[in-house]
Amino acid sequence: MITVIIAEDHQALIDGIKLSIEYENDIQVIGEANDGEMLVELVRKKQPNVVITDIRMPKSDGISATKIIKKEFPLIKVIAFSMFDQAEAVDQMKKAGASGYIMKNSSLKKVLEAIRIVAQNGVFYDDAITSIDSHTKEEIVLSTREKEILRLIGEGKSSLEISEMLFIGKTTVDTHRKNILRKLNIHGKTDLIRFAVERKYDF
Repeated sequence: MITVIIAEDHQALIDGIKLSIEYENDIQVIGEANDGEMLVELVRKKQPNVVITDIRMPKSDGISATKIIKKEFPLIKVIAFSMFDQAEAVDQMKKAGASGYIMKNSSLKKVLEAIRIVAQNGVFYDDAITSIDSHTKEEIVLSTREKEILRLIGEGKSSLEISEMLFIGKTTVDTHRKNILRKLNIHGKTDLIRFAVERKYDF
């Protein structure tokens, strides 16, 4: 039996997950918390196999709670809840020791899949979260010039400013930007800028 504790400040979300797990023979919810401090205390008391935690919570956030849990109970697996605009926080959760990353609007089927995978010492990545292992991804798909341009975009530079700094034509910079968008599967100038800023590129 996989025992689970859920931490989320929206009770309705906890109730929804509990309802779906209720019919699973191999998973059981043994506790719930609405803030980070309550989560840590509950984990110390019940020591579940898996913790599902929101990243942003009152009193103590999911990042701080995960660090404490993983330090005191290295074998407990943590799955982070994330929203689309929390890419940097998800990366921080990974560094804190989380093994799973799912979006809050994920299907309950995906939640169950994540629980089972991390319980078996696996790692579960929601397809919608682009920040996970982004450094590895970029090293594979982006050229040196594209990485350089992406870093400058993250610094707030315009295409014209980048062209002047790199001594290349503005049209060339715009072409590189289009290629970066395509390779990283990002749509639109605004999302590209946000992606670059959130990742704090240091190529």
